[in-house]
Amino acid sequence: MEYPDGYVYELMDKGGPTDNREGYFKEAVDEMMRARVLCAKANACMPDNPGYVGYLEELFERKLDDVRILTPFICDFGNRVKFGKGVFINHSAILSASGGIEFEDGVMSAPGLRIATINHDMNDRHRIYTYGKVTVKKNAWIGMNVTICPGVTIGEYSVVAAGAVVTKDVPPYAVVGGVPAKVIKYLDPNEQKE
Repeated sequence: MEYPDGYVYELMDKGGPTDNREGYFKEAVDEMMRARVLCAKANACMPDNPGYVGYLEELFERKLDDVRILTPFICDFGNRVKFGKGVFINHSAILSASGGIEFEDGVMSAPGLRIATINHDMNDRHRIYTYGKVTVKKNAWIGMNVTICPGVTIGEYSVVAAGAVVTKDVPPYAVVGGVPAKVIKYLDPNEQKE
């Protein structure tokens, strides 16, 4: 059966399901290989060699003059990640991005960020996948070794404490922590500076 270009991404945007045995899934496999190769090339550069940024620009198909990403870095779907201005992703991030990831302006992440936007079907886990876009809103701050699960939105100016596993949306100006992450307190929005 013939499928139009981008069909697999339409399914991902709807939350799936997709079936990795169907012909349309080849487009996803090709993007995963492209992304893995470009990440490997970026990670093979010495940290003081600014040339690694060129590989990441190719991965994300955009200039990164307003975004800073430190290596080592892994992303499996560069074409599914969007960045606002002034985003900083510290080293050792792993973005499983098939369901889509968006970082709005001013987002900061400490080392070890993990974002998942894909899940396996509970019964047919070897071939059926579902998806949920992750959005990290303006000026959110993600602590070290945080895991963000599919379909979660991190609210603007929120703080996610180190080691948290975020399974539900985080309200704006909230400080969350724990496994699963829960609201600890709220920041005063009147004290925020741009």
